[in-house]
Amino acid sequence: MAEAITIARPYAEAVFRLAQGSGSLSLWSEMLGIVSSVIQESQVNALIGNPQIPSIKLREIVFSICDKELNEDGRRLISLLIENGRLLVLPQISELYEQLKAQHESVLEAEIVSAFPLESYQLEKLISVLEVKFQHKVKAQVSVDSGLIGGVKIEIGDQVIDSSVSGKLEAMAATLKS
Repeated sequence: MAEAITIARPYAEAVFRLAQGSGSLSLWSEMLGIVSSVIQESQVNALIGNPQIPSIKLREIVFSICDKELNEDGRRLISLLIENGRLLVLPQISELYEQLKAQHESVLEAEIVSAFPLESYQLEKLISVLEVKFQHKVKAQVSVDSGLIGGVKIEIGDQVIDSSVSGKLEAMAATLKS
C-alpha cells in the first residue's frame, strides 16, 4: 500500500494547491470523497481493472454516476487519473488531501472511544479541553465500546489518553505482575 500512497502524494499535493488557490478546500473534500466512494463500489471497481473497458468508456461511466458532484477541475482530475491508469489510487489521494487540509487548518483528528454514548455537552467539553491541551482545533470521531467498562480512550496522532476503567485495570494488573 506504500506504493499507492507514493503515487497518490503528488496528485494530492497538486489538488490541495489548486483548492487552496481557488478557496475551494471544502468543495474538493466533497468531490474527492464522493468519487472515492463511487470507485470503491465493487461493480465500478471491477470495471477499473478490466482491460476490455477502454478509458473513454470508463470516464463515461464514472461521469454518469457522479458528474453533478464534480466541477470542471474535478472532471479534469478524474480524466487524468483514468488516462494515467491511476484511478484506483483516488482513495489515497483523498486521504492525503484531507491530511494536507487538516494541517493547513490546524485541525487534529481525534478518535474518541467511550464506554457509553456521550451527551453533546460532554463531547463539546471534552473537545474544548483537548483543543486547549493540544493548542489546535480538534475534529472528533466518536464511537462506543462497552468493553471499556467506563471512561474514555482518546487517540490523537500518535498520542493515546486512556482514562477508561479497563485501561486502569490493565495497568494495575501489569503492576501487580511485576
